[in-house]
Amino acid sequence: MKKTVLTLAVAAVVFQMPFHAQAAGFQLAEYSATGLGRAFAGEAAMADNAAAQSRNPAMLNYLAGRQLSAGAIYVMPNIDVTGDIAISSPLLGSEVIHIPASAHDVAGDAPVPNFYYSNQLNDQWTWGLAVNSNYGLATEIESTHAAAIFGNSTAVTTVEFNPNIAYRVNEQFTLGAGLRVVYGEGEIGASAPYWIEGIKAIPTLPDAIKAQLPSAGTSLKSMEGDDISMGWKAGASWQINKDHRLGLAYHSGVKLDLDGKASGLVYVGPEGGHIDGYLPLELPAFAELASYHQLTENWAMHASVNWTQWSVFDQLVAYFPNEKPSNGEDFDVVKEENFKDNWRYAVGTTYSINHDWLLRAGVALDQTAVNDKDRTTTIPDTNRLWFSVGAGYQATEKLTVDFALTYIKMSGDAPINETQNLLNLAQINFNGDATGDVWLAGVQFSYKM
Repeated sequence: MKKTVLTLAVAAVVFQMPFHAQAAGFQLAEYSATGLGRAFAGEAAMADNAAAQSRNPAMLNYLAGRQLSAGAIYVMPNIDVTGDIAISSPLLGSEVIHIPASAHDVAGDAPVPNFYYSNQLNDQWTWGLAVNSNYGLATEIESTHAAAIFGNSTAVTTVEFNPNIAYRVNEQFTLGAGLRVVYGEGEIGASAPYWIEGIKAIPTLPDAIKAQLPSAGTSLKSMEGDDISMGWKAGASWQINKDHRLGLAYHSGVKLDLDGKASGLVYVGPEGGHIDGYLPLELPAFAELASYHQLTENWAMHASVNWTQWSVFDQLVAYFPNEKPSNGEDFDVVKEENFKDNWRYAVGTTYSINHDWLLRAGVALDQTAVNDKDRTTTIPDTNRLWFSVGAGYQATEKLTVDFALTYIKMSGDAPINETQNLLNLAQINFNGDATGDVWLAGVQFSYKM
């Protein structure tokens, strides 16, 4: 019974809908308000401030002296999930029970902060430090919601520390590299939906089974854990001439083992306490090819093509060293995700009005990392369209303030059709789709020392 409920409870809970992630999967793109104003077009080839090292460490060589940049992007999602749950069981005969399972505004607002420092050592070497986040999500629904058995709360947070170094080969080429030190923590939970009381009320249901079924709102599982791991990144740039530049960057994957404790109805340890377990999470590698073109004295265009190796996220496996599933192994495959590698395309522009003000704008298409047939209630990913505007203000000789506003539209509906088995008593099917949009507002302060 425990492992059957585990499949229901862990499967969607571990990575619930990524409504705080504005890129495909549960990836975050919000590394600076400066880049946000142009929909992050051309980032691996641009060096507005110290935040440039986040995408391409080689761009550190374009920053003179010592520089600081810090800011935050405020994420305001408006996401709805519409659909219903169909329950069929031999205990119901040929009858199929349909239960509304829609949820509105399932993700709250959240800030994504950042901090960057660069230090030019000489004409060839520059080093820097970046602190930001590339992955994260948070969702919550009521503990008795009709879909709570698929997961009622999720919070995944990552913080990345990047020491970086860049070397100027000559006037045309620069190289850069960095270390990715990633700390991740997660809290997940699932609970019994209100309709389970209806199943318990079925007259033909044996008393022994009724006694095993939880009451509505009961915690089926709760798990929390954290880990720290490392990866690397590298980049290069080619200054074709004074007006045109190309940039290429690659960030390796990072594997986390979220190690912690599990509790709830399906995780009862000695004397009713928690049990130990861990959940491997592989953060995918990603790369960017970008270009920058100064077309006139005041006007520039830039573009990016991004790739993320989401195909590494094919299934979700939970490990419990102190409790083996019925198959005799110390692991349980609880969810098949079948993600695919995805691509993002962006084009943007910058226009300098005068010495004090410049304007930015950009559009982007962020393709989904999942096929329609594999989309789940866990991560109902879909294509996204970005529309961004921004401005930069030279407040003083050394201080620049950047502002940005972005609207992200989910491109069409994200159809979901998923089935779970409840204790071999009933088939639980969710049929619906996810729709919505997101607003992003950011500010960035950059200072030259």
